[in-house]
Amino acid sequence: MDIALVYDPNAKAFDLAIAGGDLVVDSGLETAVLLSLYTDRRALAEDVLPDDGTDRRGWWCDAYSDRLQGSRLWLLSREKDLDRVLRRAEEYASEALDWLIEDGIAKAVDVEAIHLRRGVLQLIVGIERPTGAAVVRRYDYVWGLNDGL
Repeated sequence: MDIALVYDPNAKAFDLAIAGGDLVVDSGLETAVLLSLYTDRRALAEDVLPDDGTDRRGWWCDAYSDRLQGSRLWLLSREKDLDRVLRRAEEYASEALDWLIEDGIAKAVDVEAIHLRRGVLQLIVGIERPTGAAVVRRYDYVWGLNDGL
């Protein structure tokens, strides 16, 4: 069980879900998937960093774990609206969600990336549970409009 997150489209930010003055809990996968996709995984040594930066980001606890948290989607922040970027987004999102299969929470995870509109890449994530039930969700990944995506 996780503390539930909600997305505020006006602020373009996530926040804790609160109802009646109490934190809302999420016993499903929504919050876990949000955290997996929208937190920054540490970049690999061979990754090219946006703006030729030096910050490889990542969560400080990754230094103590064999399993890295989050996704490398942030590496695409300055990329153009190209099909090869969609393939990388699918790769990064799948990598971020692999833990669902490793932990037996899902039998399969399928990710498709599409250009929803200028400046917005959308991930369509299908999660097949071991019971056979499937969940499909859409997640938008928004960048600045400086470089075409």
